[in-house]
Amino acid sequence: MTKLAKRIKAWDVDADKAYALPEAVATVKSNAKAKFDETVEVSVNLGVDPRHADQQVRGVVNLPSGTGRDVRVAVFAKDAKAAEALAAGADVVGAEDLLERIQGGFMDFDRVIATPDMMALVGRLGKVLGPRGLMPNPKVGTVTPNVGQAVKDAKGGAVEFRVEKAGIVHVGVGKVSFTDDALMVNIKALLEALNRSKPAGAKGIYIKKVSLSSTMGPGLRVDTASISA
Repeated sequence: MTKLAKRIKAWDVDADKAYALPEAVATVKSNAKAKFDETVEVSVNLGVDPRHADQQVRGVVNLPSGTGRDVRVAVFAKDAKAAEALAAGADVVGAEDLLERIQGGFMDFDRVIATPDMMALVGRLGKVLGPRGLMPNPKVGTVTPNVGQAVKDAKGGAVEFRVEKAGIVHVGVGKVSFTDDALMVNIKALLEALNRSKPAGAKGIYIKKVSLSSTMGPGLRVDTASISA
């Protein structure tokens, strides 16, 4: 018989209950017992089949309360655009030199942004960046001539989302140390962004289930009606 860890035994949750959003946030925070500032995560089951091209869900959401983490941004740009990216706070900027560093194993970044003229160069890193979800894409604003704004967005709380094979989207929406209101604002912003990204091929109920959890805590089912209230 499996022995449950003390922290799991201490969880105070009702597995059969659909929590209203304010109560769900408060409960997730109260059950976060790790010795670090846990991330609060939202999982959304969507009524889509990602195997079909017209049912893909992908986009970016600007979380009003930020993410609570320091996002390291790498930018592929030259000349004036490189200077613009640096002025906006990019952590590393380059062109052929950055390509060579990444090919050599450098991966100290969380987001990659590129100007359109750099994509022929960045494309050579597809096998490195693609599997890590770091390949720049115009659909999520990471291929853009406005690199300064893209860097500021990435640093300020812009988060990408993409539906997985099982029709689920997972997104971190802040930290346990955030206030309840700050987390709720971010969660509502995510759900609004998902609704805006509803694909034409989606039929029936689009947002089927929403769950909330912390990194080391239990998952709670959220009453979807309470999110739009």
